[in-house]
Amino acid sequence: MTGPRARGGSRTIGEWLGEAAQRAPSASVLVAGQWTGYQELDEVSGRVAGGFAAIGLRRGDRVCVLMRSSVACLEVWFGLAKSGLVEVPLNVASGSYLLRYFLEHAGAKAIVCDAEFESRVRECVAGVDSLVHLIVHREDGDEHCGGGSELDPAGLVRHRLPALADQPLGDLGPVDPTDTAVILYTSGTTGPPKGALLSHRANVNLARHTVDLLGYTEEDRLYSVFPLFHSNARYCSVMAAIEAGADLVLDRTFSASRFWDRCREHGVTAFNYQGAMMSILHKRPPRADDADNPVRLGFGAPCPPEIFASFERRFAVRLTEIYGSTEVSIVTDMPPHRRKIGTAGSASANYEVAVVDERDEPLPPGAAGEIVARPVEPGWMFDGYHAMPEATAKSWRNLWFHTGDRGRLDEDGYLTFLDRIKDTVRRRGENISSWEVERVVSDHPAVAQAAAYGVPSEVSEEDVMVAVVLAPGRSLAPAELIAHCSGSLTSFALPRYVRVLPELPMTPSQRVEKYKLQAEGVTADTWDREANLDDC
Repeated sequence: MTGPRARGGSRTIGEWLGEAAQRAPSASVLVAGQWTGYQELDEVSGRVAGGFAAIGLRRGDRVCVLMRSSVACLEVWFGLAKSGLVEVPLNVASGSYLLRYFLEHAGAKAIVCDAEFESRVRECVAGVDSLVHLIVHREDGDEHCGGGSELDPAGLVRHRLPALADQPLGDLGPVDPTDTAVILYTSGTTGPPKGALLSHRANVNLARHTVDLLGYTEEDRLYSVFPLFHSNARYCSVMAAIEAGADLVLDRTFSASRFWDRCREHGVTAFNYQGAMMSILHKRPPRADDADNPVRLGFGAPCPPEIFASFERRFAVRLTEIYGSTEVSIVTDMPPHRRKIGTAGSASANYEVAVVDERDEPLPPGAAGEIVARPVEPGWMFDGYHAMPEATAKSWRNLWFHTGDRGRLDEDGYLTFLDRIKDTVRRRGENISSWEVERVVSDHPAVAQAAAYGVPSEVSEEDVMVAVVLAPGRSLAPAELIAHCSGSLTSFALPRYVRVLPELPMTPSQRVEKYKLQAEGVTADTWDREANLDDC
């Protein structure tokens, strides 16, 4: 492992947590209104690990976790890691069909869930042969959760989470840094969700890389609005804060109207961002105290380049952009001494990066193609997709990990992310970047958010459709939006359809769920440019 934080080589997450908690005895995390110290987290997660062992779970068994961000969720996460079990954190918005898929595909032997999700779990467990244990956490004190363990009507053995936490740590057997710590399922936008296998050392390496890149210290207080089933909050907030000995505030949701007030209230010095967060914050009406906040830096991607400088000036914060994914963590980064605004930085010390064509031939600077990456030493990326050898081989062909993202490198090796390769619109033989359309549309002062996507055309292939959310108090005629785009987009990329919505469907990581918009198609409230040519 490279970098100044490679203290003593690889560590398991359990070993790492114990060492970090001893270094920062007063550091703590606030999540869902409850504080816990890192030393307390280390102690309680050890007892939770003993509880998992006491009910018969053994190293390598897979345990799904369906929990909102909470102290208990942190205790389960680190308890699973200490016991050598494989954690499978699940999106709490997963419906019964998807939840059943995760349980079956992971071969889960147990599931830990908040009480509010128990009925949903029961709807989908019949026939999941691997599943034995149902472990329930109730946020209001567990007084109605029944006894310690009991045979559930669904045939599962049901336990209360607090009862498991009463167990001593005990001897859980050896855990190796190369063991799988977690299976993180991807969003499944181009097929069934794939479970990325990540080892203990890959998780610890990412946390340490984040701290080194951003210069976090025990004087910092980090802030995240992302869920604990997402790699951003897990490794770039929770584990990064613990590694640095910094305090951490975790909110369950993103509120643009309350964001800066939360930062002021808790003395936040740094936050993570992704998805549409930066555009949404920038579109908020200016306030006299915008720059009067304790935040020194923001970290993530992407902040649209056209607002990057003004965002930094307005809120008196410095931004650091990166490019990465669940599978390959931070591929490129942009530390303070080598910033190039509008890019995601250049290759980090841990990766090689290239942009290639359909035959995996490297493309010249400025040419757009697929972004591929590979680590320069072991322990920095995923170990494959769980139970999907063909998908693993396809993603890793020709000794490069294929990200499925489109981008370009400039002459100095700085990467510009363009879009997902599948997130393009194919119109009359032309490939149209949804990213480009969204950037131009969002540049209109009346537009707070925009999503561009393809809908079936009566001629062939697709037409461009854009869904927009207007800024507070603003109005906008579709024809006016098209006129705004005409000077910046080529004629074939101009949206045919415009739909104004009160809000866009979003994932917890603040990415637009375009598949939902595409499924709705051309609706009754959609404006059609070709039917309104006189207005354009």
